[in-house]
Amino acid sequence: MCDTGNRKTDGAEIDGAACAAALLRWYDQAARVLPWRVSPDDRARGVRPDPYRVWLSEVMLQQTTVAAVRDYFIRFTARWPDVHALAAAPDTAVMAEWAGLGYYARARNLIACARAVSARGGDFPADRQTLQALPGIGPYTSAAIAAIAFDAPETVVDGNVERVVARLFAETMPLPRAKPRLARLAARLTPRQRPGDFAQAMMDLGATVCTPRAPRCNDCPVQGFCHAQVLDIAPSLPARTPKAPKPHRNGIAYIARRTDGALLLETRPPRGLLGGMPGWPCTEWSEAPAPAPPLDAKWCLLPGTVRHTFTHFHLSLQVAVAGVGPNARSDRGEFNPGFDPTALPTLMRKCWDHAADAIMDLGGPSPLR
Repeated sequence: MCDTGNRKTDGAEIDGAACAAALLRWYDQAARVLPWRVSPDDRARGVRPDPYRVWLSEVMLQQTTVAAVRDYFIRFTARWPDVHALAAAPDTAVMAEWAGLGYYARARNLIACARAVSARGGDFPADRQTLQALPGIGPYTSAAIAAIAFDAPETVVDGNVERVVARLFAETMPLPRAKPRLARLAARLTPRQRPGDFAQAMMDLGATVCTPRAPRCNDCPVQGFCHAQVLDIAPSLPARTPKAPKPHRNGIAYIARRTDGALLLETRPPRGLLGGMPGWPCTEWSEAPAPAPPLDAKWCLLPGTVRHTFTHFHLSLQVAVAGVGPNARSDRGEFNPGFDPTALPTLMRKCWDHAADAIMDLGGPSPLR
């Protein structure tokens, strides 16, 4: 461990090459084992990452945790092992497999991107600019694919990297205003050799050692370069501008069951929240929504509410259930005789869990397949 006792706290003095070398030495021994990752040992033996798996993992990991993504990634790659297989899959199958992972615009872009890459022969471009021309690939994802899959000297900056960099350079400017500066500081550290491993090492460091609330500074491989550690302010960084309270919206979800067991489901519009996903017909989500049942029936409003939080607001849904005859129809969706709750997004699955006992009490065959 380097002596930091007399080090000045000017971030510009960090020896980027030495810091990167120390981090890569640590990564070679401590890299997380992840289903989409080629280990440092395998890369040293010449094994190259599969750009398809790198792209798929990076799209899944946007605004989601490694723990949440792992099983989804394994199922996706078992079912669709390459980009051509995913491109040929029906939209409904991909959306159903994505159910529960959230941020469903990612799934729609995933399908579009797979088809675009398949149409160009199945090869992902290796440079950021061309990658960003593909659906759903922005500046961060393009940098991650270019660096990890192709070893391009690109700087990859996610939340973990922002935290590590803010602490290394003792950058006190609050997020989100500090994002451009943290990206520039991260670029000072990115080596031209092994930039893909370096990007993953920074992510691993932030996820396992330089954690948000209780950084394990004594276990940090780059402690000797860290100005926040010298100043004893590491846990307080990165600083953040306080967020405004999220507004609260309300609504009603309607679950209708025919006497033959079929349940009324609609496909939500392709744009907007839960776009393209199956769900129960709902009122609008607002402060005081008006009732909007999808068909005439004797609706029973269940006690309690289903609560869910989206990026920009909290939502409380009441759930109404009704039993209807075998010939019931609605212009808001179709009755589904082979209902599979695992194909629902999380919010709609919560509504089902809330209402399942009441639905079963309506009688008739089970709607579950």
